[in-house]
Amino acid sequence: MSTRAQQFVARVVRREQLSPHLVRLVLSGPGLRAFASTGVPDEWVGLVVPGQFQSRYYTVRSWDPTAYDGDGALVLDVVVHETGLVTEWALRDCTGDEVTLLEPKSSFTLPDGAAWVLLVGDLTGLPAIARTLETLATTHPELPVRVWAEVPDSPDELAGYLPDGTDVTWSSPPSTTDSDLAAVVEQITWPEGEGYFWMAGESAQMRAIRKHLMRVVKLPSTAYDVMGYWRGGGQKRQPRAVDPGPIWRAGKAAGHTDEQIWAAYDAAREQEEQR
Repeated sequence: MSTRAQQFVARVVRREQLSPHLVRLVLSGPGLRAFASTGVPDEWVGLVVPGQFQSRYYTVRSWDPTAYDGDGALVLDVVVHETGLVTEWALRDCTGDEVTLLEPKSSFTLPDGAAWVLLVGDLTGLPAIARTLETLATTHPELPVRVWAEVPDSPDELAGYLPDGTDVTWSSPPSTTDSDLAAVVEQITWPEGEGYFWMAGESAQMRAIRKHLMRVVKLPSTAYDVMGYWRGGGQKRQPRAVDPGPIWRAGKAAGHTDEQIWAAYDAAREQEEQR
């Protein structure tokens, strides 16, 4: 039996700049008719953009299977930087481009009887937070929810991104390549009773918070999900020494397999490093 992830081909039908660092992409096309959402609010998919053969993972901000005459509309909100596999592509007008999506996965698991929910994230986690708030407002309207969001854009620039009435505390990151969310969580006054804590952001911050939840707050493992969405390090993101785009296109034109294209890319990188 094959364990290869199911793939879906879609096209960018709309691109919208939501804030200086957040771009919305609306994807549709006949290839999405077989897409089956998990229905879980922090659902994510792998995204492969033109000229690349590596996937990057993004939260499904929303999914409407009835849109575009039944082809469906899948919305991804992409955080953009100066460089990166997806960000360089998403910074330009990519409307009309064809992309590949991998089957969705999810993590959010609200325990039975939870009396509260705390959601914490940087800009990469904000799409999942927004979708979670919308979902809980329908499924658990009586449940109190608090949000802490660390974003490089001002709250005014993100006005309307979270539902009206959201109890949210905004903060700014120390830089575009670092985060201070661990310090934010360490200052939280925890509600009484049993609840659920969800957090996403820079990986080192997430590791620190897992230790804090286990050793200090002493939450059971079923009461939280903490996920690293990206890696920081205090250094500016560097452009790739070898652009995989031309190698990918040449390999596909020659009828090579993905494994052969990977090998050609690795060889090109080794040759560049020896120069």
